[in-house]
Amino acid sequence: MLALYLDEDSMDQSLVAALRARGVDVITATEAGMLGRSDSEQLDYATGQGRVLYTFNRGDFYRLHTQYLTEGKSHQGIILAPQQRYSIGEQLRQILELISVKTIEQMENNVEFIKG
Repeated sequence: MLALYLDEDSMDQSLVAALRARGVDVITATEAGMLGRSDSEQLDYATGQGRVLYTFNRGDFYRLHTQYLTEGKSHQGIILAPQQRYSIGEQLRQILELISVKTIEQMENNVEFIKG
């Protein structure tokens, strides 16, 4: 199962607790001491830890993904979700579904969108 890193935008404690209760290896930007860091630092940290980054910051992280590919840099994967669109339960369901079918190799240098 994929390990996750939740950035500042997405680290709702209810979601974190629900993921952990279901056996998901997840850490937050707060726990990692990464609050206030740039988006590229967040993505580099997640990659260095072997974690897929989960964020609501769709525009910036999709641009960063494209920039990394253009520059030949790699990342562990990004899951993008629309902010305030889904309940914690719906986010949880979609995250669990995604991480149950994707391998770390499939997520490498890839972006997945949480959809309704």
